Amino acid sequence: MTTGIVTAILEDSVVIDNGVFQLTLSNPGGIIRGIKYNGIDNLLELHNKDLNGGFWDLNWSEPGSTKTRGKFDTIEGTNMRVIVENEEQVELAFTRTWDPSVQGEQAPLSIDRRFVMLRGSPGFYSYAIFEHLEDFPGFNLNTTRIAFMLSKDKFHYMAIADDRQRYMPLPDDRLPGRGQQLAYPEAVLLVDPMEPEFKGEVDDKYQYSCENKDNQVHGWICFDPPVGFWQIAPSNEFRNGGPFKQDLTSHVNPTTLAIFVTSHYAGEDLILKFQPGEIWKKVFGPVFIYLNSVSDADDALSLWTDAKEQMKKEVESWPYSFVASDDFPNSNQRGAVRGKMLVHDRCISKDAIPAEAAYVGLAPPGDDGSWQRESKGYQFWTTADENGYFAINAIRAGDYNLYAWVPGFIGDYKHGIVLTITPGCDIDVGEITYEPPRNGPTLWEIGIPDRTAAEFYVPDPNPMYINKLYVNHPDRFRQYGLWERYNDLYPDKDLVYTVGVSDYRKDWFYAQVTRRIGDNSYKSTTWQIKFNITTVNEGGTYTLRLALASAHNSELQVRVNDSDADPPLFSTGVIGADNAIARHGIHGIYWLFNVDVAGAQLVQGENTIYLTQARSSSPFQGIMYDYLRLEGPSPINSYN
Repeated sequence: MTTGIVTAILEDSVVIDNGVFQLTLSNPGGIIRGIKYNGIDNLLELHNKDLNGGFWDLNWSEPGSTKTRGKFDTIEGTNMRVIVENEEQVELAFTRTWDPSVQGEQAPLSIDRRFVMLRGSPGFYSYAIFEHLEDFPGFNLNTTRIAFMLSKDKFHYMAIADDRQRYMPLPDDRLPGRGQQLAYPEAVLLVDPMEPEFKGEVDDKYQYSCENKDNQVHGWICFDPPVGFWQIAPSNEFRNGGPFKQDLTSHVNPTTLAIFVTSHYAGEDLILKFQPGEIWKKVFGPVFIYLNSVSDADDALSLWTDAKEQMKKEVESWPYSFVASDDFPNSNQRGAVRGKMLVHDRCISKDAIPAEAAYVGLAPPGDDGSWQRESKGYQFWTTADENGYFAINAIRAGDYNLYAWVPGFIGDYKHGIVLTITPGCDIDVGEITYEPPRNGPTLWEIGIPDRTAAEFYVPDPNPMYINKLYVNHPDRFRQYGLWERYNDLYPDKDLVYTVGVSDYRKDWFYAQVTRRIGDNSYKSTTWQIKFNITTVNEGGTYTLRLALASAHNSELQVRVNDSDADPPLFSTGVIGADNAIARHGIHGIYWLFNVDVAGAQLVQGENTIYLTQARSSSPFQGIMYDYLRLEGPSPINSYN
């Protein structure tokens, strides 16, 4: 029989115990100092030099800053309140209200962090309400998250997916003498690790990043005794950047993160920038910290399977009914949207076809694709079935645009009508049709329009910089230093791709990066696409579609049949700050450019398009292509 919950409020701490585990928080700070479970006095580490226990934190900057990092703030409350206390549930609030006396020292936010324990539950929930009031000054919110520093002696095995789990190096292995920093501080070559099995490997927390849509459960396993510690996110509604935004999960320390806001894999566009007096409120979470155990250490890896099953239960329970804050609406206070999505590319089919597997979502009103740069509001996404039908449930009240993109087709869809969600509403938008950009028939194409560069050639890593997890792994792009392999593969001349002869899976490098020409010296690269045209329509206009999966401090210039043309036919200008190349991502922010090519610029026979990435001050500057296509000037109703 499960006992009730016992809460002890002491002068400097609060201890909550439901008979399954015990949670200790500082009072009134709300820093998690202890998690006692299954014979382990504390699952958390308290002896690190800097960061210990479990805590909410944020990173902020003064208004006008264009940097993505600023002042680090471990959020400590100034007041503790018991919100709910009975045999079934305890909910505690740790609050901090900003006032002018702390201007320049704390982010101007009112922050209410909550911790919830339920009777008999092997874990606890945490969420926070951030609020910017009309008398608060402006500022930039760069990052906010919950971080857990786990016991270094206990947790050595990390799992973030079925095929992304392994024994991890120790934190001391990253220190000078045992580890050698590589091109940036996060990447360390293990030269003398405490466990010899890790010698020669690279450790980098960005190798374990994950898209929001897949970042539902991750954590660590202890083998003696066999115990699991897991962060479960049952919803993405409160995360920034939409379902494809990538972010950190768990990594060496051992650390487990619940990320809510960052600019990772996106750049400055994802920073929340507040004007003086701007009124804003957002609930981050709840997320669930799940603890599990087995009796036999030989079965310890089954804790991952159990954590996945618990994640499904949490997803099915969303939105939670037990949350005490009025700022978190329950299921009866939310609405739904449904419909059927079609896609009509007149050069492919006469009639519209079901948009199978389309990603359909609601996000704050904006431009086509603006959801991937959205941070202040909430987002709700689903995928369409094989017939194009979709249903989005549990939507918070408010005004939204309906957005979508369809795998296999370029561009973004935005429904023309702003949808107002009210409690209990069920809006049927009927059939909606996306008509992707198209001026004429395809003359040639390179890649697959899926918003990643995964289909292109990803090289083997330098044998000196291996992460063993990603050897013969589908995510081979997560190996360190792949950008340097371009010089090895193209030592004298840049990439040349011949349509009809080359194979993009083998002959199109996954990223157009700079060329190293010396120590800390680089130059731009120019790729060529060679293709034949039998008959040129000199009076017509051809269209080059350039869909980019990533750009970092890059300028893409396009020239046709004249490599020295000045100015180029087209330039993107300097774009992007997603840093996906350095951080082992296969995509960042999506871009689509449409370039008109006059028929008079083409010739009968062989033609060449020159693609120059013109910025060259860093090895990480570059572009990942998603898809390239040249369209003829024929009427668009000339479907096959």
